[in-house]
Amino acid sequence: MSSSEIEKKKKALSYGSELRQDIVTGDWVVIATGRAKRPQEFAQSERAISDETNDPFENPAESGQEPDTLIYRRQDGEWSLRVFPNKYPAFSSGRKVREISDGPYFAMTSTGYHEIIVTRDAKKSLGLLSVWQVAEVFDAYQERYLELMNKKSVNYIQIFHNHGKESGASISHPHSQLLAIPVISPYIQLELQGAKRYYRSNKQKVYGIMTEYEGESKKRVLYENEHFIAFCPFASRVAFEIWVVGKRANPYFERITDEEKFALAEVMQKALFALYQGLNNPPYNFYIHTAPCDGKDYPEYQWHIEILPHTATWGGFEFSTGIEISTIEPETAALYLREQLDK
Repeated sequence: MSSSEIEKKKKALSYGSELRQDIVTGDWVVIATGRAKRPQEFAQSERAISDETNDPFENPAESGQEPDTLIYRRQDGEWSLRVFPNKYPAFSSGRKVREISDGPYFAMTSTGYHEIIVTRDAKKSLGLLSVWQVAEVFDAYQERYLELMNKKSVNYIQIFHNHGKESGASISHPHSQLLAIPVISPYIQLELQGAKRYYRSNKQKVYGIMTEYEGESKKRVLYENEHFIAFCPFASRVAFEIWVVGKRANPYFERITDEEKFALAEVMQKALFALYQGLNNPPYNFYIHTAPCDGKDYPEYQWHIEILPHTATWGGFEFSTGIEISTIEPETAALYLREQLDK
């Protein structure tokens, strides 16, 4: 590496985190220098969730968080939900995207926004909240999405929720995360391409076909209402995987209506409660997959939520092939989860 390249790299590292692209697959990796650890720190035998007696989300200002970007208050003036920038962001705001490639490899500064959405109750997970409390969470998701989607360098907004240590939650207080980023992940690209390919071959929208069939057959349905359906997908990647999909064709999460938000909150609360009840509060991740906010149209796509419980650990086959092994039929999983709601 030449002296100029070395100097360029030093400047990039001081600039913030990096987005590096796999030269073969096109996959993206974030090198989060803002969260940097010394090499020996990775040798810890246990990575416990933060001490619940020292909750940094109970009073974010006192724990060094930046000021709220959004706060909801109850009638008594106490806050019920708040959103603030992540103290240790994977993406840095207020900066321009800069290329920092290295030889044949392409990389750029990890520019974007990284926020935390926190519910008030430090003990209750979303599945134990009331429907209106869950609806308030989706209100916040939508409000922050609309605020950030037109920012420079933002082409995709990923909203996700980690529950439990095995899911990646380092703080026990329930919270979601929002990352507004300059790139569209290969996973989303595959979904967009698959939806377009199915439409070209069948002249029908694939997510509409799925929800219609699942609603008619009932074999894998966990719960549904007028606007949304929750089901264990036919090709479930993990045991007890759940998808929540809207019945109205809509590629864009941010265009959800108030009526749909409350209906979504009901279905999500039922799905997460069934997991809590039936699997003894398992760790899980859920995330929203929506069409990019890059100014293009994606009429064949459908925004949806995927819920992935952690019931097993990946081994060599899964890592080497990308083919996941689920140890229960989704039909059996759905039946068991439905029974939890009947109790």
